[in-house]
Amino acid sequence: MSKEKDMQATNPNFPQQAAPWYRHRWPWFLMIGPVAVMIATGVSAWLGAQQPDAMVVADYYKQGKAINQDLRRDRVATELLLSFEASHDAQAGRLNGRLASGGQPVVAPFHIRLAHPTLPERDLALEALPDAQGRFSATLPILEATHWQVVVEGAARDWRLARSWSPAKQALLIIEADASPDAR
Repeated sequence: MSKEKDMQATNPNFPQQAAPWYRHRWPWFLMIGPVAVMIATGVSAWLGAQQPDAMVVADYYKQGKAINQDLRRDRVATELLLSFEASHDAQAGRLNGRLASGGQPVVAPFHIRLAHPTLPERDLALEALPDAQGRFSATLPILEATHWQVVVEGAARDWRLARSWSPAKQALLIIEADASPDAR
């Protein structure tokens, strides 16, 4: 065996024995892509299992049928010429505002719902008890800097005002019913 090694070292025409495949860099370089894809697939599967999509609604058909009822409530708000103004005071932890109907204050209790865009467990429900001028103040914790869906509705759920709101971008939330009842 040592004689063969001596021949290899002294004679350049002697056939060289190739190194095993794992000693070459090209097989390793070609394996980088498939290995990266396998790792990314594993990470994606783990993330999908850990954080399920909360935006998918199980009873979508039932909610779709409820849209017509919501449109009816929107029409009632338009007929009443309702307008809602509110601002969030983060230091005091309050939502202050006013509800009016045709310029006149609404003194009946009403509900305010703030829906988080992706996490239903962070939705907030407030009850507003307005004074004689229609002004109210409700306890509201610090809001995330996100795009909230705000729904203001009567205590009997007979009317509804809705709008999206980003408190970090808009200090004042104003929701007005459409000017004409035929707009919806």
